[in-house]
Amino acid sequence: MSIQCKALTPELWPAVEKLFGANGACGGCWCMYWRTQKGERWEDLKGERAKRRLKRLVANGEALGVLAFDGGEPVGWASLGPRRDYAKLDRAPSFACQDAGEVWSIPCFFVRSGQRGRGVSRALLAAAEQLAQKSGARTLEGYPVRPKGDGRYPAAFAWTGTRPLFDSAGFALVGNADGGKQRVRKELTRKRAAASRGRRRASSGTARRKSRS
Repeated sequence: MSIQCKALTPELWPAVEKLFGANGACGGCWCMYWRTQKGERWEDLKGERAKRRLKRLVANGEALGVLAFDGGEPVGWASLGPRRDYAKLDRAPSFACQDAGEVWSIPCFFVRSGQRGRGVSRALLAAAEQLAQKSGARTLEGYPVRPKGDGRYPAAFAWTGTRPLFDSAGFALVGNADGGKQRVRKELTRKRAAASRGRRRASSGTARRKSRS
């Protein structure tokens, strides 16, 4: 299987629609659950209303995400963006933090039935991290489901990702260790800082060589 990931654009809306299907990915969510505003009832939003809202966000370039394709067919999705874009995160006491305005989040994954366990989520997480870093994010946060006592994950609740998925990508547990969904983070500044140091060293070496010539 060869997975290709693409950043979401308005032109890719038909692929989102095809991937999510009539069920809106899961239970009519259309990746809007974390975006619900204070005072809104999820029961009133899910379904067609959620679909219309996501479609509008995509058309206006206000929703970020990555799509995974296999042979041209959409097989997976991950949502990402500044944490403040997902208002419900700040209303969840278990996910509270002091620097929410400086953090980016990856709160949602969806992999098409029949494609799970084939590395799609790993490809999506890697692509989401690259897009976040390219967009200027310094800190990336996820909310993986905590495994049950036997180490297994309840499929119905794994839509925020799993600990092994995030652990393998270098994320560290930072909050809600005993909760059903945990909070993990990865700092993205080190790679850029190292590259910057490398450029400075190269520039300094060039200057020294010129001074000796």
